[in-house]
Amino acid sequence: MMSTRAEGSPGAPIAVVTTVGSRAEAQSMACALVKARLAACVQINAIDSVYSWQGEIRADQEFRVVAKTSEASYAAVEAAIRELHSYELPAIHAIAFAHIHLAYGEWIAANSNGRP
Repeated sequence: MMSTRAEGSPGAPIAVVTTVGSRAEAQSMACALVKARLAACVQINAIDSVYSWQGEIRADQEFRVVAKTSEASYAAVEAAIRELHSYELPAIHAIAFAHIHLAYGEWIAANSNGRP
């Protein structure tokens, strides 16, 4: 099994993560990102979140949205998430893959470049 260490290069695969308040919003966002070819794949997980917001400690069920894309597409993915998001202050961050199966990384790059 071949793997690569491409962290930091423009074509390097990354996971862009956000959270939303409903499964419907998560699915809508996932479909929009994949349809626009900004993400090769988007995963959705139900999670429990505990956080501080406007001076209060809150606990809510949310849905984590993980979009697999490339470093070069981060700005476009972030902009799309901000446009689609219902939160006043959405959490949006990226996680670089330190190691990735080469063929899988190539698939992500080929399917997340924003081109048909």
